[in-house]
Order: sequence, then structure tokens, then C-alpha cells
Amino acid sequence: MSQETYQKLRIYLDRLSGGFRATTNDADIRLLQHLYTPEEAELAIKLSLKRETAQQIADRLKQPQDKIENQLNTMAEKGLIISVETEGQIHYQAAPWMLGIWEFQVNRYSEELVQLFNEYYKSRLPSKEETTKSDRELRTIPINQSIDTTQTILPYEEAMKLVDAHDKFAVAQCVCRTHAKIEGRGCDAPMETCLFFGDFADYYLRTGKGRSITKPEIKEILDNANKANLVLNPTNSKFVSAICCCCGDCCLYLGSLKSYPKPAEVVVSSFIVEYDADVCIGCNVCIGRCQMDAITADEPIVSVNMDRCIGCGLCVSTCPTNALSLKRKPEEEIYEMAETLMEHWYNKTEKDLR
Repeated sequence: MSQETYQKLRIYLDRLSGGFRATTNDADIRLLQHLYTPEEAELAIKLSLKRETAQQIADRLKQPQDKIENQLNTMAEKGLIISVETEGQIHYQAAPWMLGIWEFQVNRYSEELVQLFNEYYKSRLPSKEETTKSDRELRTIPINQSIDTTQTILPYEEAMKLVDAHDKFAVAQCVCRTHAKIEGRGCDAPMETCLFFGDFADYYLRTGKGRSITKPEIKEILDNANKANLVLNPTNSKFVSAICCCCGDCCLYLGSLKSYPKPAEVVVSSFIVEYDADVCIGCNVCIGRCQMDAITADEPIVSVNMDRCIGCGLCVSTCPTNALSLKRKPEEEIYEMAETLMEHWYNKTEKDLR
């Protein structure tokens, strides 16, 4: 009976935004068994993206409210569902695997969990459908220092304007670098760099996954991200719920982009680099800054592979001669994203789970 419950949970998660693919060796079931008790798995598959109070869920399931509320709070603390405070009441909803359950495990990491994650990702069956830009949970924006103010920059394309749209902020450890360090690898980039806003900040703070911060602290984190060669990847929505500061060494998302022959074709980004070889002095600083291996030495200067550029601007902000700059892509190449992360999730989730 327990195995059947976890099979139902696996199918349920696969029907949410981003999916949760089956594996060739039951690694998916072993991972779910580690994360969920059988009772939690049973309750999880009865939730949807619709936000409900514990009383509403208990009434719907014909269960005592106290029992259901205790289960829901435990599951929210374990990062298996999302809880949000609205008008003084806690509401609960389903969480997709990404951005969601995987990231929410940041304060539960252990060697055993890392091993189970690795087994799952290595043995996943291929996706049934080709991944499109609308499927991506994150997008890439330029760091502020790289944007030419004479260009058209929309509010959802500029980091601090994304921040200014909110009044509640939290920061948490980078889940990707946490994973890498437990494996004994990784990089020296700052760890506390995952930024959360609004409802997500509320969730991270109430469940102990992050700490409260101010706008000046966010600006400092973003400045340090630039110095550490980190790419800014907010949620794939105009009104963002989070901004990840990603490195090419550890980040699952950047690693996925990097694996494509032409990352520029699959990334959600409004900008691409422009290179003026006539003013390049061959200092090669940009080579180390690029997380996509788009820039290589070509003595006495450098060579830029536009097919690999994701428009992050890291190479631009440290170019001493302005040989590198960002230009806006043609409008037909710019993806029209959802207004909010919830809308993005709704668009990618089967109707009966919305």
C-alpha cells in the first residue's frame, strides 16, 4: 500500500508545473520515501495550487481540523508544501518540484539526501516534450552595472526595480552550492544569495528557511554577486518571487543551459552581448567572468560566440575599454512571460490541480 501511495505522489508531482519524471530504477520513489511519510504523501496528493485554510481542507477531507493543521504545518516546515499568511490566516497549497520542493530542502540537507537527489537526476527518463522558454522556471537579467541607460529597459528586466516592487524580503543559503559542498566540491562564491520576496519571503521566514533582510542588504548582496561572477536569475515572471545568484560551477539551472550547444536559443533573456574587436585590448578578464564559455582567447584579443551568450552582462561590467556591451534583442525574440510566478505555475499545471 505504501509503495502505491508513493507512485501516486510521483504521478501527482509530474502533473504540476515543471513535472517530476519517473526513473529507470525507482530512484524517484526512494527519494519521495525519504522526504514524505506515507501519511504526508496521502495528504499532499489531495492539495492543489488553490490556496486553502486548514479548516477548508479538513472540511473537504472530512477530517478533524487539529489533525490536518498539524500535518500541514509539519509539511510546510519540511518544504513539501507552501504555506502563506493572508489577512491573518495561514493558507496552504501544493508546491511543484521546481521551483519548490527541491529548493525548500536547503535547511534539511544531508549526505543521504544528496545521494538520493543524485541518483534521481542521473536516472530520470527523458522528458516527453521538448522544453520551451515558457517551461523555464527562471530567466536571466543583466546585472545593473552592465546596462546602458540609453537603451529601453523594462522594470521586470532590472534587478533593483524588481526588488522595489516588494516590501517583504528574505535571503537563504544557495541550495546548489549547499549540495556541492556536501559532495566535497563547488566554488568559493558567497553562500547566502537566494533572495525571496512577498509570499515566498513570508514562507521562508515562518518556516525557518531564511532570514529577514532590508533593501540596502539586498543591494549589497547583488553587488557582491557581481564581484563573484554570479548570474542573476529571477523567476520566469514579471512580478518576481525570487532571484537566484547563480554560479557556473554548482548551479543546476546554469548547468542545464551550459549543456546546450546554443544557450542563447533556449534562455529567457532580453539581451545579448555586442563585441567591438577594434577596441579590445586582450586583457582576458571577460573570459573568467563568463559562465557559459562564450568568450575564448584569440590572441591578441578575444573571440565571442554569440550562440552561447545568455545576456547576463558579467563580461560587460568589467571591460576596461567598453569593447563589450549589451544590446536588446529584437522584439520577436523576446518571450512574453506571465505576470506572476503563480500565473506561470497555473499555465504549466493540469487544470484539475490549479
